[in-house]
Amino acid sequence: MVKRGTRGSVIGVMDANYLGILIRRHSASLALYARQWTATPEDVVQEAYMKLVRQVPTPEQPVAWLYRVVRNAAISDARSVRRRRTHEARFAGQVVTMFEYPAEPGGFDPVVLTAALSRIPDEQREIIVAHVWGGLTFEQIGEIVGLSAPTAWRRYSAGLTILRSLLGNENPSGETAAVAPDPRRARH
Repeated sequence: MVKRGTRGSVIGVMDANYLGILIRRHSASLALYARQWTATPEDVVQEAYMKLVRQVPTPEQPVAWLYRVVRNAAISDARSVRRRRTHEARFAGQVVTMFEYPAEPGGFDPVVLTAALSRIPDEQREIIVAHVWGGLTFEQIGEIVGLSAPTAWRRYSAGLTILRSLLGNENPSGETAAVAPDPRRARH
């Protein structure tokens, strides 16, 4: 859909059908990506979609744009939660659990997967989630996290080796298989 600005310039507007496709294809992986920072990933993802709808013009690469917005919002949310819990714990004298992982559909145990992912260095975990579950290319990931594509791939490869070891070479649903494509065959 094309809209005209006040001076006749063309403004890109998010098409509702395309937005629906983005939501169906990427919401689960965006939530998994956000979960590494926040206990409310679905809220962060919903806010990112709302920002996308309001974005004028529409980003050239909306999926990569969504990942950047989700990342920033999840990190910000985690900071807010930590500050609030620190305040509450200080005044109430209670120990607060930092993370809770609600069960979610999708054929894998999010607690087991999140526990394994949490044992991987942050810079590797972020890249694995963005590539394996988000389908982002290493170029897109590099742009989001401020790395070159080859460096993103090296971190992905190293982290994937650790993840396979932690999960006993089982995929997230528990069936014996590789967790993700062999990094030598992965998209760059």
